[in-house]
Amino acid sequence: MTDEVERSEIHHRQLDIRFFRRSDGLFEVEGRLLDRKSHPFRRLLQDFDTPPGTPLHDIVVRLVVDDSLLVHDASATLAASPFLLCRGAADTLAPLKGLRIGAGWNKRVRELLGGATSCTHIVELLGPMATTAYQGLAPQRLARMTQPGNDAHKSKIDSCYSYARDREVVARLWPNLHRQAD
Repeated sequence: MTDEVERSEIHHRQLDIRFFRRSDGLFEVEGRLLDRKSHPFRRLLQDFDTPPGTPLHDIVVRLVVDDSLLVHDASATLAASPFLLCRGAADTLAPLKGLRIGAGWNKRVRELLGGATSCTHIVELLGPMATTAYQGLAPQRLARMTQPGNDAHKSKIDSCYSYARDREVVARLWPNLHRQAD
């Protein structure tokens, strides 16, 4: 495969997404998107080349959520962007306040912030940030799921490959919901 072919990096996009517990009882998910090129390049509307390794995008987005993944606050900073005008997109996240991360999150984010309303890269970053927040709270959710009388686990059935109704994970965790494969 690529081991037999010489490669030369042209572009490097880094995504770094972290989940934090805050001292006020809330949680914060922080996502950073960093784009750099390994060669000089000319940005649009510029009269000089941008040196290699200089960030084209350096965007940080923060969401403050509670343990039910309700968004209490949303903010962004754009330390590097193709145009100075892009930095105005940092002020477009207010519509996310009051939304809950869950089914339909990505669609709702695109409805509220898509197109010329906000920054494409902020919108892109909000998807993996949502799954990171979901994973950050997974231990609490799983503990509740195994409590007697809680039917929350039913939403897991057929939600992914491993949780398929006819696979071993469901057979072992919830034998009453398991079905033999055809």
